[in-house]
Amino acid sequence: MNTKNEMSRRKFMGLAGGAIGMATLASMGIPGWAANKIKIDPESLEYLEKETDVLVIGGGMAGLFAAVKAHDAGAKALMVSKGRLGSSGQTPFAKGIFAYDPSTAAMTLDEFTATVSRSALGSNNSVYTKQMAEHSLARVNELKDWGFFDSALYNKSFSKPINERNIPLLERIVITNLIKENGKIAGAAGFSLDEEKVYIFKAKSVILCTGAGGFKPNGFPICDLTHDGTIMAYNIGAKVTGKEWNDGHPGQATNAAACYDGWHGMFERKPSVNGIEVHHDLGVDLNYMAYTNGNPVQMGPPGAGESNPISGGPYIPAEFNRMSSDKPKDGPEDGKKPPRGERPEKGGKPGEGDAPPGMGGTSVGGSSAGMSIHKSEGLVPINDKCESTIPGLYAAGDALGSYMAGAIYTQIGSSLAGSAVQGAIAGEAAAVYSESANTPVISKAKIKALQEEMLAPLHREAGYSPAWVTQTLQGIMIPNFVLYVKKESMLKAALAYVEELRDHHAPMLRAADLHELRLVHETKNMIATAEMKLKASILRKESRCSHYRLDYPELDNENWQAWINIFKDEEGNMQFEKQAFNSWPNENLFHQI
Repeated sequence: MNTKNEMSRRKFMGLAGGAIGMATLASMGIPGWAANKIKIDPESLEYLEKETDVLVIGGGMAGLFAAVKAHDAGAKALMVSKGRLGSSGQTPFAKGIFAYDPSTAAMTLDEFTATVSRSALGSNNSVYTKQMAEHSLARVNELKDWGFFDSALYNKSFSKPINERNIPLLERIVITNLIKENGKIAGAAGFSLDEEKVYIFKAKSVILCTGAGGFKPNGFPICDLTHDGTIMAYNIGAKVTGKEWNDGHPGQATNAAACYDGWHGMFERKPSVNGIEVHHDLGVDLNYMAYTNGNPVQMGPPGAGESNPISGGPYIPAEFNRMSSDKPKDGPEDGKKPPRGERPEKGGKPGEGDAPPGMGGTSVGGSSAGMSIHKSEGLVPINDKCESTIPGLYAAGDALGSYMAGAIYTQIGSSLAGSAVQGAIAGEAAAVYSESANTPVISKAKIKALQEEMLAPLHREAGYSPAWVTQTLQGIMIPNFVLYVKKESMLKAALAYVEELRDHHAPMLRAADLHELRLVHETKNMIATAEMKLKASILRKESRCSHYRLDYPELDNENWQAWINIFKDEEGNMQFEKQAFNSWPNENLFHQI
């Protein structure tokens, strides 16, 4: 028996001394542990400061409209993106955008909003639902003018309004910290992936258009999204929400990482405009089928599945159940337990019916593991202007927990439309806010502390590889019986592992170059997200939309017609509160749990 490897890392470092202990651990062959072969000298990095009225972080659909509308409202806007404009995040994946045209629509705005609310089992924020539809056509018409619908690639059309307005754009900049001074947003800090430069951005207002995130699973093109904006905002005191919901996008057996349009079974097609078609999609139905029937569960075009019929499972309102002929206009009444997971009558099978073609290929739902339903996860808004709980800090698109569609995906194309609409609203609101705000003053001491925190992994002589810690986190979180088909015992078991990563591994992540430095910060954000997801899932003792508990399989309308918000207390501990679905934005209806 090798007694050396049985000694705890913490105890060994305490006995042997920091540098000597870590070097010895590296020689032991501890998994994921290695000496740091530094390729970048942290002391040689150039430090740059930039000032602006409105800082837009993110280069997708929300970021585009945020920067354009802030500029058009008279503000000095600056756009910073971790990737390339229009070519990173989820924006390239989206090939359909919703537009509500009142002259041709089959239902009024109020009827559309009510229909979405029934599908979402009341979990949507009706103000943002209606707002998306009301402004969608105007945003689509602007995109037409920019050439958005002429190509499957978006960089050229996105560049047109940015270049016409001479809006400064910095690409491949990793933002690691938001800066708050005197209770208000003051800017952000980050570094370049391509140049040895560290940036401090001083801004009167900041708009997070950083998208959602995931645990970098194979089979879905979201590997550059890791909830960076949400976690940065949480770390400076913003409230976040929606962590218990889960996106159920299926994956593809071939070309898994391509920008595949699952609804139409096409690769790299030009974007198109979608009309009104409310559904109840991207929940955990496929995951439940896999859990119940075992593998393989073959999914694909309607009628392709040969799985045996199942009973139970996530509840789908009959009105939106494509496999049911009984479609009443109204959802379940408050306080009543609806039948769970009604399957097709008259001998129907899962996979039959009116499901969108091409959903899933041969892969079960959940390849987007770690991402929430569009627009249901992110910063808590305090008004209809996309403003967060921190003055001057706004969010739009999948970075804003607007609950535009609630805890399920209800309208094909609404995600892209919602990002465009919210980006425009946030841009205008941030510009108005900046008119009366002073240019922030950030102390040299704070700037130095931010730089030291940002670059600390480059200084570590040894430590854990971010790739290895990410792989460990994936093994904990991605299993179907942890993230999708939930029960308390498994959630608590996973949480114990995640807390170990949080307390011991995250502080010792090391980086040898700027690419690894990016991975370190992404890994830390994923660990924080995992903790939030597990704890919120434990708290919500019911099943609703894209959250399914085996041990609490029914709706609980008496106790859980509420969103779960998360925030840090003064000691830095994670705290939770309920906010009644219909209370928004009345803060008096918050209830800490």
